[in-house]
Amino acid sequence: MKQLLKKHPLAVIVLAQLFGTSLWFSINGVAFNLAEQMGLTETGLGHLTLVVQLGFIIGTLLLAVTGLADRYPASHVFAVTALLGALSNALFIVIADTFSLALLFRFLTGLCLAGIYPIGMKLVVSWTPQYAGRALGWLVGMLTLGTALPHLLRAVTPGLNWQYTLLLASLLAVLAAGLIFLLGEGRELPRHSYGVSPLQGLAAWRNGDFRKISAGYFGHSWELYAFWTLVPFLVSREALRLNLDQFWVSWLAFGIIGFGLAGCVLGGRISRSLGSLSVARGMLVTSGLICLLYPFSGHLPPQLLLALLALWGFTVIADSPQFSALASANAPREHLGSALAMMNAIGFSLTLPAIALVTGFWPEMELWVLIFLLPGPVVGLWAMFKLNKNELKEI
Repeated sequence: MKQLLKKHPLAVIVLAQLFGTSLWFSINGVAFNLAEQMGLTETGLGHLTLVVQLGFIIGTLLLAVTGLADRYPASHVFAVTALLGALSNALFIVIADTFSLALLFRFLTGLCLAGIYPIGMKLVVSWTPQYAGRALGWLVGMLTLGTALPHLLRAVTPGLNWQYTLLLASLLAVLAAGLIFLLGEGRELPRHSYGVSPLQGLAAWRNGDFRKISAGYFGHSWELYAFWTLVPFLVSREALRLNLDQFWVSWLAFGIIGFGLAGCVLGGRISRSLGSLSVARGMLVTSGLICLLYPFSGHLPPQLLLALLALWGFTVIADSPQFSALASANAPREHLGSALAMMNAIGFSLTLPAIALVTGFWPEMELWVLIFLLPGPVVGLWAMFKLNKNELKEI
């Protein structure tokens, strides 16, 4: 079994990423059911999303500052955190009626996700360094599909209680843990060292290009997760105008978020000829323009707005693997796990105010809350156009 998995390491890693990250937005997939049962407002649902982000941020900071991302085998870190995440996600079912405990267990789920996403990037680079940009396109694409997966699970189980959707997500995370544990480590990075100094992983920040790449990633992060959080609300608005049943909201939300998989994969292919920097710039420009124009387009036919949301879903994530590829090329190889974890921690910390703004003001502003996302693409593009393509390392 191990030998079979090692013949196709990229396929194994991206499949495990898909299964593991289904935990991330598992609550959002059943948001309307939870709202009915627990009497939650959009703000309350936003808080459940925010604490996942907070848990992820603290988890990635712990990985980076302690050096755990480079001190222990990446496959072991991934497997253990995926199992713990599956457990905390499943236990949410038991305590969902107590909001304070619900927040705690979503926080714990986010904490565990820190061992899945950035460690998955490290595993990709360790197994397939020769085409990391394309491989990371698949990895982040699966993160995107994993984010959308709860909406699909809810769509295909309309007659079942919402608890089954969460249990299915936990089961997928257990499968992810088993796949990565059996796969093990790649050979293209320095072996883990139990004696690594905790703060040495911050060495990447001495590199000016790495700092600019990180700034571009931070702008991207500000826009991305707030948009994903809003997708069910944006889709519900258009479904209501089309007189569609609520059943269709889950399918449409899955399609819009999941379409980002195609963006990541296509961006990875294009990066082989144009380079990761050009792809990242192009996707940021496109998503930024949609972010700017969408609030002015509320009077347009709902079919057209749903198509525009699909294009936004395609581009808003397609630059992410290219940021990761650029960061991987410009960070010290011996501290790659810690550098990526720290970059993720800061980027995801910026998602907190963005999500809080859009969910808090949605009842009053609706489409106009999207203006709050615009600084993300603007700052990201400013940083990316300060990079010199001819002097930048790419992999």
